[in-house]
Amino acid sequence: MDELPPEAAALVRPDRVWSRAQVLRRPSPVPAVAGTYAWYFKQLPAALDCTDCVSWSGLTLLYVGISPKAPPTSGVGVSRQNLRRRLRQHYALNAYGSTLRLTLGCLLAEQLGIQLRRVGSGTRLTFADGEPRLSQWMAENAFACWVAHERPHGNLRMPSSARSTCP
Repeated sequence: MDELPPEAAALVRPDRVWSRAQVLRRPSPVPAVAGTYAWYFKQLPAALDCTDCVSWSGLTLLYVGISPKAPPTSGVGVSRQNLRRRLRQHYALNAYGSTLRLTLGCLLAEQLGIQLRRVGSGTRLTFADGEPRLSQWMAENAFACWVAHERPHGNLRMPSSARSTCP
């Protein structure tokens, strides 16, 4: 594997990963700052072939995110998001507010007996009464790590050999 920048190396070869219970506890170990985060999984959705995915300590890296998102070029509406809020959203909210939950829920829908549904009269999609089952699956299988970084959207570059090739 290419020599990784320190921020990327910390995500690909973390010192440790954190469970749902650990991230959601108060006080949370996750700092309320900007940064990049990675999600590792014990059990994988059956539809994925992760032969070439990055693995660490028996877990497979499937998702990397940035918080906050890159600021708009207009400078208006800058996100106030941070690592702590974002990781909690992924672990505890619903598919509408989390691309990770949306993707996992779709991949695990048959296994968990859940279905993506429109909520109310708008365009919000969630797994409705299936969200707790998805949360339980994540509690058993999803682990996060992070790197605090003042400008995560500007400098973190993962070499192609370190990128997950899972669909």
